[in-house]
Amino acid sequence: MNAKKATPKEQQLNFNYIFKQWIAPLFFITVGAVIAAFALEEFLVPFTILDGGVVGISMIISQLSGLPLGALTIILNVPFMFIGYKRLGIRFLIKAIYAMVVFSSFLGVFEDMKAVTEQEILVVVFGGLLLGVGVGLILRHGGCLDGTEIVAMLLSQHTEFSVGQIVLFFNIIIYGVAGLLFGPDRALYSLLTYFITSKIIDIVENGMEQGKSVMIITDHGKDIADKIYSQLGRTCTQMEGKGMVSNGKKTVLYCVITRVEVPAIKKIINDADVSAFMTISDVSEIVGNHIKRRKSPAQKK
Repeated sequence: MNAKKATPKEQQLNFNYIFKQWIAPLFFITVGAVIAAFALEEFLVPFTILDGGVVGISMIISQLSGLPLGALTIILNVPFMFIGYKRLGIRFLIKAIYAMVVFSSFLGVFEDMKAVTEQEILVVVFGGLLLGVGVGLILRHGGCLDGTEIVAMLLSQHTEFSVGQIVLFFNIIIYGVAGLLFGPDRALYSLLTYFITSKIIDIVENGMEQGKSVMIITDHGKDIADKIYSQLGRTCTQMEGKGMVSNGKKTVLYCVITRVEVPAIKKIINDADVSAFMTISDVSEIVGNHIKRRKSPAQKK
């Protein structure tokens, strides 16, 4: 008995799924791995400025033994990838292995090329920036170059420390060892590079679409909510409040926007109600699709 042939619509849906889940992510992981490899070999490695985590350990061993950095990175990450597979599944494992293979391959490609600059401050700034862009792209699309984060995730479940604190603790140990082996200035340069890289990773991984929660206490709730909807395409949740000093009723609006929309919502509030009180906070995670609409009513017009 012949299997039922997929309709054109089903084929399109299958292609869209494969493209979103595999083709596009693997493309960006490739770009990120190439950028990260370039940052290491053309900026950091020639000056013994270390990355953190497993890559940093690999760099120390490579400097001392002369073994290839790419091969060391893969070998030292193997046990962490197994832990990641047990926790995060086969999709994570495939993307992580792919990222590390591309990364290691291009470390070899860039190894014999001349360093971009001899100025150490430029090495730290631009090496950290490029490394952050590369690693951020990999993380954003489901890959991984370093198993330290996986261990930190497991440890954070059994301790009072966050993942970021545990990773920082690991890296301080690595940079301390680097200071003993290569001099304190190498450790300080490496630590500065780490902070630059971590900030860039946050920006690239979360993107300019990172959520911000906004709470507005106002006497003109409907007008402000209408303007937010018409100009930004965001809906607000309205709650009733009461001033403890004035004893008067207040309207409390809550909405979620992106970071690039913060100046726009400030202008809306200032134009509609200069006496309004507004707080803006970071949102660590958004579940659901209310945050983003394709087009606001104003954009449609």
